[in-house]
Amino acid sequence: MPKKKTRKEEEVKRLTDCFKEAKSVVFTNFDGLTVAESEELREKLRQKQVIFRVSKKTLLKKALAKIESKDIELDNLRGNVAVAFATEDEVAPARVLANFAKDHERLHLNFGILEGKLITLEKIKELALLPSKIELIAKTVATIKAPLSGLANVFAGNLRGLVNVFNAIKDKKQS
Repeated sequence: MPKKKTRKEEEVKRLTDCFKEAKSVVFTNFDGLTVAESEELREKLRQKQVIFRVSKKTLLKKALAKIESKDIELDNLRGNVAVAFATEDEVAPARVLANFAKDHERLHLNFGILEGKLITLEKIKELALLPSKIELIAKTVATIKAPLSGLANVFAGNLRGLVNVFNAIKDKKQS
């Protein structure tokens, strides 16, 4: 049963908004996934604040035309197409989908959009290997903190040495 025109227009608007707000986008083909597998994938994406939309290619084309992304070709895509939109962590959809695809061979990653530029399947796989934003921030903070900790230990070492000298003098005077 075809969708009514107003429902199609609403879907195009939702997709257009998702494309505008997204930091990264990954296009997938999920033919053959069971309902349980599909729900498992959706839950994993939801946990990472990734929007996962299944839509007809014609509606996706209209939404892409509205955001003026003419370099993206959807004609090569076959079967059921879904799009993962990341508004928080740019790497999240690539990581979740790539990890899920390892265990479920019926999920195929096609291509993506990162910072408004088309990215290939290879780039998506490279993104999936990157640490998360929180891990990168933690590593940066640890790197910045390390020299300061070393400096604090040096100053504390001098104070400890001075305290040990005073304790030795006190012990000598008491004996």
